[in-house]
Amino acid sequence: MTVAKQKASSKAKKAPVTLREKTLANGNKSLYLDIYRDGKREYEFLKLYLINARTPLEREQNRQTLATAQAIKAKRQIEIQNGEYGFTSQFKIDTPFLEYYKKMCEDRHGNKESRGNWGNWFSCLKHLERYCTEKTTFKDITPDWVEGFKDYLDNAAKDAYKRRNNSLAEAKPLSQNSKVSYFNKLRACINQAFEDRIIPINPLRGIEGFKPDETERVYLTLDEVKKLAKTECKYPVLKRAFLFSCLTGLRKSDIEKLVWGEVQKFGEFTRIVFKQKKTGGQEYLDINKQAEEYLGKQSKADERVFAGFSYNSQTLLELKRWCMLAGITKDVTFHSGRHTFAVVMLDLGADIYTVSKLLGHKELSTTQIYAKVLDKKKQEAVNLIPDINI
Repeated sequence: MTVAKQKASSKAKKAPVTLREKTLANGNKSLYLDIYRDGKREYEFLKLYLINARTPLEREQNRQTLATAQAIKAKRQIEIQNGEYGFTSQFKIDTPFLEYYKKMCEDRHGNKESRGNWGNWFSCLKHLERYCTEKTTFKDITPDWVEGFKDYLDNAAKDAYKRRNNSLAEAKPLSQNSKVSYFNKLRACINQAFEDRIIPINPLRGIEGFKPDETERVYLTLDEVKKLAKTECKYPVLKRAFLFSCLTGLRKSDIEKLVWGEVQKFGEFTRIVFKQKKTGGQEYLDINKQAEEYLGKQSKADERVFAGFSYNSQTLLELKRWCMLAGITKDVTFHSGRHTFAVVMLDLGADIYTVSKLLGHKELSTTQIYAKVLDKKKQEAVNLIPDINI
């Protein structure tokens, strides 16, 4: 081997990751990583772009973009070196994928997760068992494999795993929201494997999931809430719990498990200090005097505030009957209380960031859906049309 080739070989070993540029049709340059690992070449597009800079501000923007790309490159290089040379810990890419996923399902069984969420994890498992085999390891989980599962979900049938033959022609396709849910379960599994150092590179990078269908959010107006407050309900605890949700935005799962130890005085306010059952996030929610009245008589710290409240098909039926008695014909569910709180807050002038915090949303985009429901700007715009009967 010549000296030049030896130097080139040594450089390749030291730098398994190279930052490269691809010129786009508009003249901008897309930054990507050229990764050489285990005798295979992979490309990771960073979704970072260098623009044709003409001003000092644009040149500074390019400098920061390049610095970000270099930081990602350095991180990938360390990840690969750790996996190949064992400087810190070996990656376990030979871990059986389905076995790992099943363990995540088991961890979510029982009281740790809602029954519905665990059911979605289990349903996704059945589809994964059709898509791959018990011999599939995390070494096989590549971007192409992930994209393949997306294609599978696009063409799979509802409850396909229950069918005894391979013909899916007569079966109904998966709903869009089922696709969203199942792909998100796969995403959670792969992300956890990356955190657990099972895999050195996350194959999800740059892959977008399914977009959920927009569904109507049924909410009550403030006048309708007042009607409910004046109408008798067969189950008083249901009335207390639902009106409390309308005034606080709490989910039924958090209302069901709320205990008096989580109800605290904070100056002039009563504060609910709790962990969201759905997200696990720690929340600090101040409530107003009206909501405080629906808490009822205080009891021991470990006793439930809404003792006896359990949401089931019978409770839902009574909720709808109670609404009908109040003259409300909307298709109300208990979650409508949370929607009601969000829309009423925005309608009364609360800013969207504050409403987002009150609801415990992790992403502002989740709260923006309620602003779209209300959309006062559109209402003001249509009222600009002058009276044609002049």
